[in-house]
Amino acid sequence: MPIKCNLCEAGAILKRPKTGDALCKNCFYFAFEEEVHKTITDASLFVRGETVAIGASGGKDSTVLAYVLKVLNQRYDYGVNLVLLSVDEGITGYRDDSLETVKRNQQQYDLPLKIVSYEELYGWTMDAIVKQIGLKNNCTFCGVFRRQALDRGAILMKVDRIVTGHNADDIAETVIMNVLRGDIGRLQRCTAITTGNEGALPRSKPFKYTYEKEIVMYAYFKKLDYFSTECIYSPNAYRGFARAYIKDLEKIRPSAIIDIIHSGESLSVKKAVKLPTQGTCERCGYISSNPLCKACILLEGLNRGLPRLGIGKSHKERRKLNEMLAQKGETGNEETTSESSRETTADEQSGATKSKQKCENCGCGQKCLSEEVENLQLDRRKIDPALIDF
Repeated sequence: MPIKCNLCEAGAILKRPKTGDALCKNCFYFAFEEEVHKTITDASLFVRGETVAIGASGGKDSTVLAYVLKVLNQRYDYGVNLVLLSVDEGITGYRDDSLETVKRNQQQYDLPLKIVSYEELYGWTMDAIVKQIGLKNNCTFCGVFRRQALDRGAILMKVDRIVTGHNADDIAETVIMNVLRGDIGRLQRCTAITTGNEGALPRSKPFKYTYEKEIVMYAYFKKLDYFSTECIYSPNAYRGFARAYIKDLEKIRPSAIIDIIHSGESLSVKKAVKLPTQGTCERCGYISSNPLCKACILLEGLNRGLPRLGIGKSHKERRKLNEMLAQKGETGNEETTSESSRETTADEQSGATKSKQKCENCGCGQKCLSEEVENLQLDRRKIDPALIDF
């Protein structure tokens, strides 16, 4: 006997992973869109007149997000201007193909599109980074650079807010990852529907309570044009293990995804626990809880041939950098002392009574402005003190 839709008594074609309800196609569309609308209105995500950039990768999440936001903006008159913003990480055979999908979406949804690239912003592509770092920690670079690239692209487009296609599964995975890493700072804010209010641009997640399986079903039944290939550099990503764990939990208890999110929302931290203080990077001005942001640390490592500099909490590459600077300092001091001795001897032999020239570098009253010292000072300026302390 055919199963009937729980809402309209028509023939059901699917069972919702999130609620277990049997629904027909049209009722599923309506329920899916209304839940996203409720998330948007309950959190007051949009303000009339805002320009909102949709982080578009060509994948299922961002494609469905762009389609649904366009539908809801027309249905409920949000009064926002929607634009597409894409990041080209420089991954041959993956991102170049997915960007073709984004360009088709631009035509299908009639929305403006801006593409920014790692090579343009940082002077590196992910292909080049992987050659340096290998496949073990490459996702660290990509995640840090991508987040900053989205903000930079949004500033170029003069938008007021960024929305991303992060779904309930993604957020539950992030909660689990932060628990396993003991990252209290990120654990507190990873379930927030809007982040970045303290920075240049707020970033929101309209799909916070939307299951990944339902996004796939919506895209499939709507016949949306999206790119479904996984990144060629992500098989060893730490998130992949958290994802597998979440999927196993979902098979046993479908509500586990939302339960984990609610658990993350309910967590509180003792007042005695010291949390990172948000500030700005001394070098690029981006949001950071350290003197230098993670992107600047990683770039410094790449440019200096120490690609593992920003990986982990403590690493031998940082010791190498300290030793390199210390060695340069010792060499510079030896050369400066030698130069000063030669000049003093020359003055004594000639018997000249010259007034001492004040050193422009250290104010010591001796003439130590040799070419070697100038080079040493240039080397010191290339390595920020904040980077040495990192």
